[in-house]
Amino acid sequence: MTSPEGGGPEGPGEPTDLDLVAWWKAGDQRAATALVDRHAKAVARFVSSLGARQELDDVVQDTFVRAFASIDGFRGESSLRTWLFTIARRLVLDHRRADRRRGEQVEVQDADVRTEFDPLDSLVADETEQRMRHAVERLTPTQREVFVLRVGEGMSYKEIADTVGTTEGAARVHYHNAMRAIKELLDD
Repeated sequence: MTSPEGGGPEGPGEPTDLDLVAWWKAGDQRAATALVDRHAKAVARFVSSLGARQELDDVVQDTFVRAFASIDGFRGESSLRTWLFTIARRLVLDHRRADRRRGEQVEVQDADVRTEFDPLDSLVADETEQRMRHAVERLTPTQREVFVLRVGEGMSYKEIADTVGTTEGAARVHYHNAMRAIKELLDD
């Protein structure tokens, strides 16, 4: 086995997440850096999709701190990314509980939403993006979470079920209902 030389998505010649976990457990700090480089942006997108934009950096950092502290608990039954999303989701829920105890609520503003359209697409995309954002915002929290994981992260229903803490069948139903609701809202 060779040691990791940086992050990036797994590809030919790239170490797998399980390789990097094993190397990190063996004391190679570069493996931890490679895991963070590989997954931090996806975790940040997921946390942002849950509406936790103010505490985004803290949640992403805490996700990796908790993951590395409990890496022995990672059994490899799901992907490392799914496991990280599960940790991040729990942290977001913990933050929300703490905010409710303090009586603080933060409303998501339209200006908080980032788009990934390039400038050439902006004329056509602005109206569509606004309508889509409005439709996704009107979904239930669970539907929104499942929709973002499926469409935004390309996760399988099994991975979504593991992340959200539900069954694969329930994840499918939530996704189907989310798609139906979005189509109805966009057709109006």
